[in-house]
Amino acid sequence: MNTPVSKPRLIVAITGASGAVYGVRILEQLRASGVCETHLVMSASGALTATQELSLKRADIEALADVVHNVKDIGATIASGSFTCTGMVIAPCSMKTLAGIAHGFADNLVSRAADVILKERRKLVLLARETPLNLAHLRNMTAVTEMGAIVFPPVPAFYTQPQTLDDIVNHTVGRVLDLFSIPHASLVKRWEGINKLIQADQGSD
Repeated sequence: MNTPVSKPRLIVAITGASGAVYGVRILEQLRASGVCETHLVMSASGALTATQELSLKRADIEALADVVHNVKDIGATIASGSFTCTGMVIAPCSMKTLAGIAHGFADNLVSRAADVILKERRKLVLLARETPLNLAHLRNMTAVTEMGAIVFPPVPAFYTQPQTLDDIVNHTVGRVLDLFSIPHASLVKRWEGINKLIQADQGSD
């Protein structure tokens, strides 16, 4: 007998591109709010990058998730379309992972779970992190977009006048959660139109 799902479930994957803070911050936010059941899968490169960038051990990050899956466990629940969830976010998404998804090369649980999300027509958000981009990267982004994924490079929003790195990270995380209709408090500084003082200086056309 299947156990009823008490609240929405979100798959969070962390791969080896720079920007581990995005995946960690998503987990921290959802752990604090309790609005989602999080299922984490992290590649070996993702754990290594997190250690380098954030001085966090794998166990520190895994403690933020409700359920942790081994990246080599192709038999995990999230590898099946029968696993109901809101969707999946890969934060950050390496170019290797992007390529694997674009070409259906489900060789580990990250790319397999993403493949399942796409075939079930659920929401897949990829925080693709690389610069500059070569033609293979661009073509792979086009391919996954045509499949239904959302490519979401973590680009800073300077119109919000961020004061700290946390401001930049939180804005991106809030916008990602918006895509899944997951409520959050004060992560995003919402656009309220051009500053009226600027309008007064420039005059009206």
